[in-house]
Amino acid sequence: MSGPAGIWGPTCLACAELAVDEINRRGGLRDRAVSLVIADAGEDPDRVAGVAADLVATDAIDAVVGMHISAVRMALAETLSGQVPYIYTPLYEGGEAHRGVYCLGETPDEQLRPALAWLTSHRRATRWALIGNDYVWPRRSHALARRYIGEMGGSVLVDRYLPLGTEDFDVALDELARSGADAVLMSLVGQDSVHFSRDFAARGLDRRMLRLSMATDENMLLAIGPENTAGLYAAAGYFANIATDGNLSFIERYRARFGVRAPVLSALGQSIYEGFGLLEALDRDDFAPVRPLGYSTTRGSSYLDNRRRLTPIHLAEADGIEFRLLRNLAGPGLSHAN
Repeated sequence: MSGPAGIWGPTCLACAELAVDEINRRGGLRDRAVSLVIADAGEDPDRVAGVAADLVATDAIDAVVGMHISAVRMALAETLSGQVPYIYTPLYEGGEAHRGVYCLGETPDEQLRPALAWLTSHRRATRWALIGNDYVWPRRSHALARRYIGEMGGSVLVDRYLPLGTEDFDVALDELARSGADAVLMSLVGQDSVHFSRDFAARGLDRRMLRLSMATDENMLLAIGPENTAGLYAAAGYFANIATDGNLSFIERYRARFGVRAPVLSALGQSIYEGFGLLEALDRDDFAPVRPLGYSTTRGSSYLDNRRRLTPIHLAEADGIEFRLLRNLAGPGLSHAN
């Protein structure tokens, strides 16, 4: 709810409320109504973990469904140590193996690799600059990106990391301008990515380089502004304008619950909705699935364990403050909703 990722907070909270309403209409979990306890995961990871530990110790919570950065996930996973189920919903760097942690999100091999391959072959993006925040997800993703880009015959000219909460990108943009790169992988969180993209376009770099992000959503496009989104590509497991029966029904229920001024739907918020769906499915299976679990989802996902999940991946290009779907990188073909 705070910090650079706070831009996603209102959508995540709304999707959590919708999910809990629907679970309770189905009878709750173990014949008990579900209620939300909201904790701000935008603070220091150790502080967030301490809050969660206190909630568990006082029997205030029975499970955690979380959309936050990986640094917080790692602190929570160590602190909770399997005491309560912990469902982690957004994209991440992969490799989570702590007991009692269930990860839904896309990993670089599923999301980043095919996006790089498409841009290499269709947009001739071969000279790359990598810019990210300084923590585990960007660093691990960039290490893999280096490998993927090398396998595709490309090169990495810049690999820079900046603290969370950065607003001044002058030095990084100077380096990009000198680099000769024709594409930038942005592994920046929320508001940091918004500031970077505005400054990037203000310098005219959007006319020289394309941008690729695994974590730019519809909320961020609004904040970046239509004059600053040319040449911006995103890969994700969900976009709000995907025209499937499941998503159209989800949008209808969401709008009925929150009205026309509801927070903008996006992949990060939708992941929280799916997280509660997985909690419900895992509860029925006593948190030890022996077969792929279908669960309440807008996109036909299923889960067996953190390495074996079915999740569609889509590539889109920014068109002003909307995304135009280009192709499916994984999963069934889907069409575009107006």
